[in-house]
Amino acid sequence: MSQKFHLIVLGKLKDSHLLAIEEEYKKRLKNIDFKIHELKSSAEDKQKESKKALDFILEKSSSRFIVLLDEKGMTFTSKKFSSWLFEEQSHQKEIFFVIGGAEGHSEELKNKADACLCLSALTFPHKLARIIFVEQLYRAMTIHIGHPYHN
Repeated sequence: MSQKFHLIVLGKLKDSHLLAIEEEYKKRLKNIDFKIHELKSSAEDKQKESKKALDFILEKSSSRFIVLLDEKGMTFTSKKFSSWLFEEQSHQKEIFFVIGGAEGHSEELKNKADACLCLSALTFPHKLARIIFVEQLYRAMTIHIGHPYHN
């Protein structure tokens, strides 16, 4: 089974300009099996949204590593993120990254998560956090394979 990366987000990205940026990075990720899953938002009810995300992950895979994107998570430089990501990838079949809703993640989801990652000390709208994550995944891949993009 090949290694897979998933990004779970609540709500759809509707801005055509942001979609175009996201699609450009997704096209560049040709060496990685990466999917974005848009789940319906539950009107800022973090219990329902977290349950929806967790149910999706549990249904999708029995061999999973869950990483929450959260302001209180681990922080990395891009190089350290790349090392961490590909080290985890070597042990896991599927890695699920979850961007929570406006209210964050429920305690239940936090307890089920294997890791928590902070994209930045700054706060971003979800639609931008999503693009930043996809770009960082691409950057991590280029660092891992020694491509000059990161330089």
